[in-house]
Amino acid sequence: MKERILTGWTLTRIFYTGTGLFLIINSVMDRQWFGIVFGTYFTAMGVFSFGCAAGSCYTGARPTRSQHASTTTAEDVQFEEVNKKQSE
Repeated sequence: MKERILTGWTLTRIFYTGTGLFLIINSVMDRQWFGIVFGTYFTAMGVFSFGCAAGSCYTGARPTRSQHASTTTAEDVQFEEVNKKQSE
C-alpha cells in the first residue's frame, strides 16, 4: 500500500488529488457538508490510484505486454477448414 501511494504519480493523479482537496476546503468554508463526500472521493482516487486516476476507468490495471509471457508461436497454431453447409 505504501508503494502504491508513493510511486507512479502522473499528472492525472495530481489533478484528482488537487481537485478533491479543493472541493473539501471549499465545502468546509461554505458549510456545504455534502461536498466533502465528493472531495474525499476524488482525493482518495488520486492518493490511492484507483478508478480513472489510475488510467484504467472501472477496470483493474492492465499488465503490460512484457508481463504476458506467450508460449504460442506461429508454428504451433493449427488451422482447420470450415465448409459451408449447402442448402438443398
